[in-house]
Amino acid sequence: MKQKDSPETKRRLQAFKIRIPEYRKNPILFCQEMLKFYPDDWQASTLMDLANNPRVSVRSGQGVGKTGLEAATALWFLSCFPYPKVICTAPTRQQLHDVLWAEINKWQSKSPVLKRILKWTKTKIYMKNYEERWFATARTATKPENMQGFHEDYMLFIVDEASGVADPIMEAILGTLSGEFNKILMCGNPTKTSGVFYDSHNKDRSDYKTRKVSCLDSPRTSKENIAMLKRKYGEGSDVWRVRVEGEFPRGESDTFISLEAAEFAKDEVKIEPSGTKLFVGVDVARFGDDETTMYARMGGKVVKTHFHHKQDTMTTTGWVLRLVDDVKVEHSEVDEVEIRIDDSGIGGAVTDRLNEINEEKGLGYTIIPVNNGSAAEDAHYGNLGAEQWGHIKEMLEANMSNYVLGKPGDLQLPDDEKLITQLTSRKWRMGSNGKIFLERKEDMKKRGLQSPDRADGFILAFANVQTESGFAFG
Repeated sequence: MKQKDSPETKRRLQAFKIRIPEYRKNPILFCQEMLKFYPDDWQASTLMDLANNPRVSVRSGQGVGKTGLEAATALWFLSCFPYPKVICTAPTRQQLHDVLWAEINKWQSKSPVLKRILKWTKTKIYMKNYEERWFATARTATKPENMQGFHEDYMLFIVDEASGVADPIMEAILGTLSGEFNKILMCGNPTKTSGVFYDSHNKDRSDYKTRKVSCLDSPRTSKENIAMLKRKYGEGSDVWRVRVEGEFPRGESDTFISLEAAEFAKDEVKIEPSGTKLFVGVDVARFGDDETTMYARMGGKVVKTHFHHKQDTMTTTGWVLRLVDDVKVEHSEVDEVEIRIDDSGIGGAVTDRLNEINEEKGLGYTIIPVNNGSAAEDAHYGNLGAEQWGHIKEMLEANMSNYVLGKPGDLQLPDDEKLITQLTSRKWRMGSNGKIFLERKEDMKKRGLQSPDRADGFILAFANVQTESGFAFG
């Protein structure tokens, strides 16, 4: 039996209908009266931008309230225009469904009127009795076909984390927006200096209404988090520019591994350990501020790490063997162990002692000394160290390319900000001989950065390293 509306509900519905013409022109009023969503200044300005312009693009730091804005915008357009289609998209299912779609549900469920007229499901929100023609839908930005086939007089695309949406998908979206009242709202952290989102703030900015939102200007952001980012990365660094200031990075051209590729491998690639062979990378530090680092991995995933400072080579050797033993207890399927050690300098003593113990105890481990300053196999690189960093750069970039094609990633980065920083802050240069060289550690320290010890240990574990039988990734 259909439940009758109470007199109060009827009053609210009637008041809403009367206000619709005003709400169409003033989405701020809609947010305040229908959602009890009181926008910050930049959110209010962006809402009015979209009411008066077909294309709006917002780049921002983290935590400024863009998801709330997107949710309120979706509900405004869906509720106030006749037979609309609202398509919400993001590069990953987690970002779209767990973050944006859940935020839309939160604000819709808070509104007595919108609870009454709209039906929310896990993939669609529609006007009751008009499910086929009056709706918002969630479509992950994994292939262009997901964005095609939508046509309506009133249509809105909301693109979350727009920097991470591949150009073919963005081009499909833009090609769909042919109607007079078709609109697009793009929001995101400006993680890369190419693509449709970047162009909307640069060479194509005359076609868009654009805004930049800095964490420094937002009342919603954590000042403690901002202070932490300042201490860890420094003002002017690409991490600071992207995450705090809402600016595009400077360094995509001279930073060897991009922040975007590294964060994608940390946040979006979720794989399990694979294979029966354990690879261990060991970067041995001298006494001082440098750090001895060890990474153990199976397939494309790190299964154990160890870091220490100011320990002698014998202690370091013991930690390597302890690391292997711990992994073998946790992963009984391991039947082969390969240990790669930075053999230059003090690392040579660890290699020698490991070889002695390996022979004395009959462990059967493969011990591979690696000299990063030696010649590279690939003629494009100036030395072996640069070539190995190049292997990891290629794998990280392949992660993103494979994701667009619906394939799983091959390399998952640990949730370790120090590792991410070291991987993405090292610069490169082209030598006079046409070969690629990485920035020297001494020069990194002059820029106020730490020695990339964790990055080097990680790369030793994952890169193609030459053995007696040839090159092996695993």
